[in-house]
Amino acid sequence: MKILVIGGSGLIGSRLVTLLGKAGHEALAASPRTGVNAVTGEGLRNALVGADVVVDVTNAPSWEPQAVLDFFRTSARNLGKEEVAAGVRHHVALSIVGCERMPENTYFVAKVAQEAAIEAAGVPYTIVRATQFMEFIGGIADSSTVGGTVRLGDGLFQPIAADDVAVILAQTALAAPLNGTVDISGPDRALFAEIVTRYLRSVGDARPVVTDQDARYFGGRVEEHSLVPLGDARIGRISLVQWLAQAQNG
Repeated sequence: MKILVIGGSGLIGSRLVTLLGKAGHEALAASPRTGVNAVTGEGLRNALVGADVVVDVTNAPSWEPQAVLDFFRTSARNLGKEEVAAGVRHHVALSIVGCERMPENTYFVAKVAQEAAIEAAGVPYTIVRATQFMEFIGGIADSSTVGGTVRLGDGLFQPIAADDVAVILAQTALAAPLNGTVDISGPDRALFAEIVTRYLRSVGDARPVVTDQDARYFGGRVEEHSLVPLGDARIGRISLVQWLAQAQNG
């Protein structure tokens, strides 16, 4: 099976290409560095020749509100148009759990727009909504630091390891399209501040972490269930303790 991975050189995409290749599939990494740009359309038509499945794991280069919205909406529309012409049988996209529940977070708004464009494209699809990656906890702490203190909203957090995301995406790409969404998350659910504190202490970072109802997550207010699945979800196998141990061991 030929599977084109848009964003195939990134954190998730590189893992996904490796997994699919080991399983015996023709997995191709497509990104601007390989001459394929889903936003401009450059190289897209040629890359899609013979493709059975497309998996979109791209990340916007800019988080400026209009730029990120244009990126995800335009790329999804371009992919849909070219996939219809190429006869692609399944479009898989990586999105975010709860993106529709935080309208003040402009990145989440852009992901909602991407999902809408995918649904309208006419290609059978599956949207995999993931919680935040464990690999991003440090960056989240940094972006939430004010005056040396990490300030986080009063909500629950259930991060997932990038390796688990890649495994589930690979399984999804090889399965029949759902024409719907599936939520995925890690096995550990706790208060946002608790998870971040555990991460920081594991790396020797003594910054205090506090819960602040006025704190924002990239512009959005964090309610109790803003960032976690509300119903059934596929749960990754790697716990936070296991991931922290792996990270410390390199």
